[in-house]
Amino acid sequence: MKIALIGYGKMGKTIEPIALQRGHEIICRVDVHNRAEWLKPEKLSSADVAIEFTTPESAVDNLLACFEAGVPVVCGTTGWLQRWPEVEKICREKQQTLLYASNFSLGVNLFFAINKYLAELMAAYPQYEVQIREVHHTQKKDAPSGTAITLAEQILQRISRKKSWVNRPSQQPEELSILSERIDPVPGIHVVEYSSAVDQIEIKHTVHSREGFAWGAVLAAEWVRDKKGIYTMEDVLGLKK
Repeated sequence: MKIALIGYGKMGKTIEPIALQRGHEIICRVDVHNRAEWLKPEKLSSADVAIEFTTPESAVDNLLACFEAGVPVVCGTTGWLQRWPEVEKICREKQQTLLYASNFSLGVNLFFAINKYLAELMAAYPQYEVQIREVHHTQKKDAPSGTAITLAEQILQRISRKKSWVNRPSQQPEELSILSERIDPVPGIHVVEYSSAVDQIEIKHTVHSREGFAWGAVLAAEWVRDKKGIYTMEDVLGLKK
């Protein structure tokens, strides 16, 4: 499979050897220096699939370039989802392919499934106050993390007493607090806590290496190559009910 790597920072450089090990070819490594050249349809269309890990500022333009070139794209950039309706509309109108995940790690996606189930159980027990904590390295550009937002949205969908999330401590009962810390060299820690006056329930995921994200992104690219539509890692891993 011919892969276009859009974004050649830490994640792109971690994905590359895994893709090569699995027998794929990297046809281009797109960064700020060659972006204008490679994101032309006539160049990008030579790829079977693109894997996009860049910045919130450039992600949407990169996705639209893939749609224009007719190349399925796996996107792991977070921080741009305020433009999701626009991207989804264009993807469907052009009958193109997007697989988006806030986190491609197998462990994190299992963590998401546990988070949803736990929130369903806890919805009946208002004496438990819920909050999310996340810790990442100081180079992470967005806060809260995309993974933390996914966890929060899953909780909001299942616990009706919570109406919105905020990225700060809150005493408002309808607000779900996400507490963000940036500490080097932490790759990523996410904790969901349910606390009452008498006890606490906690689920936690800790990243040891970026390779888990990279493996997941390559597996997602292999899975989505010949498909049309919009997908998530739940589709790839068969976790959708």
